[in-house]
Amino acid sequence: MSETMSTNEKKKPPLNGRRALPSNNSNDEENEVPEMEAFGLIPRGFNPKDYLHVVDIHMFKEPHEINKQQHHTDKYYSPKLIVRRGQPFQIQIDFNRPYKPETDQFWLEYLIGRYPQQNKGTYIPILVGDVLKPGEWGAKIIHKENNSIRLSIMSSATCIVGKFRLYVAVWTPFGILRTHRNSATDTYILFNPWCQQDAVYLDEEKEREEYVLNDVGIVFHGNINEIKSRSWSYGQFEENILDACLFLMDKAELELSGRGNPIKICRVASAVINSRDDSGVIAGSWDNMYTYGVAPSAWTGSVDILLEYYSSKQPVRYGQCWVFAGVFNTFLRCLGIPARLVTNYSSAHDNNANLQLDFFLDDKGQVDTKITKDSVWNYHCWNEAWMTRPDLPVGFGGWQVVDGTPQETSDGMYRCGPASVQAIKHGHVCFQFDAPFVYAEVNSDIVYSRKQKNGTQVIEKIDTTHVGQLIVTKEVGGDGMMEITEEYKFPEGSAEERLALETAVMYGVKKQTTQDTTYQPQTDVDMDFQVQKAVLGSDFKVTITFRNKSRNYYTATTYLSGNIVFYTGVPKNEFKKHSFSAKLEPSSSSTFDVLIKSSEYLSDLLDQASFHFFVTARITETGKILAMQKATVLEIPMLRIKTQGEMVAGKEMSVTVEFTNPLKQTLENVTLRLEGPGVLRTMKKEFRQIPVNSTLIWEVKCTPKQPGLRKLIASLNCDALRHVYGELNVQIQKP
Repeated sequence: MSETMSTNEKKKPPLNGRRALPSNNSNDEENEVPEMEAFGLIPRGFNPKDYLHVVDIHMFKEPHEINKQQHHTDKYYSPKLIVRRGQPFQIQIDFNRPYKPETDQFWLEYLIGRYPQQNKGTYIPILVGDVLKPGEWGAKIIHKENNSIRLSIMSSATCIVGKFRLYVAVWTPFGILRTHRNSATDTYILFNPWCQQDAVYLDEEKEREEYVLNDVGIVFHGNINEIKSRSWSYGQFEENILDACLFLMDKAELELSGRGNPIKICRVASAVINSRDDSGVIAGSWDNMYTYGVAPSAWTGSVDILLEYYSSKQPVRYGQCWVFAGVFNTFLRCLGIPARLVTNYSSAHDNNANLQLDFFLDDKGQVDTKITKDSVWNYHCWNEAWMTRPDLPVGFGGWQVVDGTPQETSDGMYRCGPASVQAIKHGHVCFQFDAPFVYAEVNSDIVYSRKQKNGTQVIEKIDTTHVGQLIVTKEVGGDGMMEITEEYKFPEGSAEERLALETAVMYGVKKQTTQDTTYQPQTDVDMDFQVQKAVLGSDFKVTITFRNKSRNYYTATTYLSGNIVFYTGVPKNEFKKHSFSAKLEPSSSSTFDVLIKSSEYLSDLLDQASFHFFVTARITETGKILAMQKATVLEIPMLRIKTQGEMVAGKEMSVTVEFTNPLKQTLENVTLRLEGPGVLRTMKKEFRQIPVNSTLIWEVKCTPKQPGLRKLIASLNCDALRHVYGELNVQIQKP
């Protein structure tokens, strides 16, 4: 096969001494296939027209026709046939005369890539038989009429996922006649969560509709005390997105023969989603400087990012964790792998993977930012993909963590996963890939320690419950929040939790013991503080409460430090310093208020309007320190979206976006974005200025393509104000 199909010598890439054929890792490249493959010398009187030959092939590839309906691919905006593996589909072949099974012999050939080989699954010849075996390649005739036959074709439930080329070959005594190359008969084969033999099989129909077919999702952000949500358009069915997703696997140079394996696909995709070390899709930026790019908070979905990357082949600027996760989710759902976006509140980024985040305090009890390297992210988004794990012991299949945000390297590249959620819960972190890192993200302890004058480290406080307090995803079939914390960890303080930790430590997760350092906390005084909920641009207060449970009089020298932070917990600068002396009466509680003025924070505010407060108090009488930290997020105003006129598929409708400036300053260089899968492609509009208290109104005309419940998503972005969103559910009627 490979002999006759090799291209002319000039085009052959150089071979190394290790392999007979170059690596086959591009779905895009093709070989030339001979239309006449002679068995030897051809006699002069030979006329191919005397034999059976193919006049036409019908693929039944329209959205309303049988193939796309049965294979749940009718939403893809593509003129080609798209089917799912391990499930039969139909084509019709028209010959020049009626087909006679006694004398005529023909077969189908599916090819992918430039060097098709049968043993690699990149060249698939299919003979016509009498029965179709489930989950194996085969074809049988289900209808004959005049010169036409209709075939039912079964693909293997483990076959390569990608774009195949189809040829029909006819046997003659002197050689094989093939149809010519026709891109209209190209067939995309995807993963099939509806097929029991497929590695990504998911048995609940409601879950398949959510995790494979829903093209809009919710990103939960903010922080543990103020959970916020926004919509994200995945757009996995939009025009050219499927080709862009296949291109990502070419970019990652994943061998075609490995593209039937969801584990391999997830692993290479988690590296190619970020631009570190392989010029992947999105360049991350966490420094609040987004010149020459789009601020991460401005994106409303994945489509623009993937299409820009597909056409420019250059990393798209800029992303942060929810952008990486949103694009990764599109990639997975587009190929047919069930996937969901997950948010972990108070996520540990532990630089030395020792299951503890070290916060170092100075003499006064304030955090020393020079030597504190670990950080707690207010939240971190990653993805879960659903698949079996035949490479692990039984019981570790199901949801797997995959993360495209570049945090740490794994096997030399910035990538993470797939790591079994079940393995993380039970502490079995020895199983590939990257389970110890994810285990630390949801389980680390925070240790506050202080260096004394004689050089010894004194541990002032250990907080075992702060990290990974809440892990959530969007609920199935609605926009609400579903808590999945117990999928990742046992209840805090339970015997099972201890056991899981000991298992993780046994399997090599480093956990320092605190024996070598003295740790005697002050137990008879409790300290807590609350941050008042506030709207961006207003003043608010922080209330600190002490409860003295002893019979002693105490004095507490108290420091409050207010920092503007990135959502990753890394401080940008300290905007508030306040210290006072608190007298604590025996057996009583006392509260103290600290006022935070808007003028103190507005000039330095970052994207997510995120603050971090440290309160430390030293008890004068005992020298002991109480320490506590909390993050808080300001309320950011919303965009309002309205529609006018009737909303019918194929008819023009009008959408209005409104916004009122809440700040005590004029907003400059404002960008608005609006998109809605199936309703309108992303629209952008720039506004030079929005004065204080004035309202901006932007009207857009669009023609929805598909009926059903759709979602419109808008974002507003400028240097002074980011993370402004709005959304609206719209019911598009059938014409």
